[in-house]
Amino acid sequence: MRLSQGRVGLRGVLRATAALVIAVIATAANPALAGSREQAKRIHDRLNGTPPNQALLDSMQADIDGGNLLGAAYLAIEDPNGEFYSVVLKNFVTPWTNRDQTAFAPLNDYTATVIGMVRDEVPFNTVLSADLIYIGKSALGLPAYSNSGNDHYAQMEAQGANLKDGLVGFPQSQVTGLPAAATAGVLTSRAAARAFFVAGTNRAMFRFTMINHMCTDMLQIMDQTRPTDRIRQDVSRSPGGDSRVFLNNCVGCHSGMDPMVQAFAHYDYVFATDESTGSLQYTPSTVVGKYFHNNTTFPPGFVTPDDQWENRWRSGPNALMGWDPSKAGAGSGAKSLGAEFGASDQFAQCQVQKTFRAVCLRAPSDAADRAQVATMVADFKQGYSLKKSFAEAAVYCRGD
Repeated sequence: MRLSQGRVGLRGVLRATAALVIAVIATAANPALAGSREQAKRIHDRLNGTPPNQALLDSMQADIDGGNLLGAAYLAIEDPNGEFYSVVLKNFVTPWTNRDQTAFAPLNDYTATVIGMVRDEVPFNTVLSADLIYIGKSALGLPAYSNSGNDHYAQMEAQGANLKDGLVGFPQSQVTGLPAAATAGVLTSRAAARAFFVAGTNRAMFRFTMINHMCTDMLQIMDQTRPTDRIRQDVSRSPGGDSRVFLNNCVGCHSGMDPMVQAFAHYDYVFATDESTGSLQYTPSTVVGKYFHNNTTFPPGFVTPDDQWENRWRSGPNALMGWDPSKAGAGSGAKSLGAEFGASDQFAQCQVQKTFRAVCLRAPSDAADRAQVATMVADFKQGYSLKKSFAEAAVYCRGD
């Protein structure tokens, strides 16, 4: 009898424990079951690397009690003791700036410019086209910005400068000397040039722009239906002696990519012996030599004469990227190509999805998540504030 009672008691304990676990999970999954102060703490945790002080938590709780959830999120973002800009946002952006896609890379002009744009709510659809760069404030006593080194940002990071207060925006053309018409936001930052214009064929800049700002890689958008007339000479039309490889594989990427990579025809990253001391070079009257590498592979191929680009993905399956019909879909140089990307639906969708994953620590996974992302995309396209997207994601995931 005692043994039986013991078993019943054990089962009761297990059931009670299971019930408690279920209740905890339900509470975490349903923010309506959490108190406003707990919600405030969760929002802050989503957006910062440090805990809030009691005064800030009081203010956030008051906003939540008053129905101003976004206001509470903005308080967390702007926490003067917090690390949204210096840690969370820096780690969010830095993988976009290097070929290894690692967050463990030094602060640089690409990362700093994105952080500044988010802080100041500069329309983020201009990140690939603006004449804009962010550098450290003069009060920090930093080395001057250099076209051939990263000491300015390395010193800023070494002294632990607060990126919320330490950055100031200037016309990129004024700081770097690049002609204003040749600036293209972060595409013409020194960090991007070092990572994606170095050596090669300049196709790396296009591919990583697609990965980082359109959330898609080349194999995902292959389209064999586009014309092949602007594929360069360095692409074999019979790889391994089999033309079917070219028609069924190579064409899928190069027929759309090569006409757009032409926008970068006047850009190169040059250095003598040390890549870390190189600089972005812009030659407005000359197509850089890398566009003619391996020109004997298929001599009848396209010979790049200038930087006139065309987006042939406006037709065919990649029209689903939602290209802006008010734009021509063609132009000259990196600035207009960056504007073409920034105006697309795919660009907006990509920024919101990245933000959702960064804040919620997961990809959208169900109907409610997808509805939230759709709402965030619509909001993002109203003013292109990435800061607002971070706030909206934190509010939505405050119960996760």
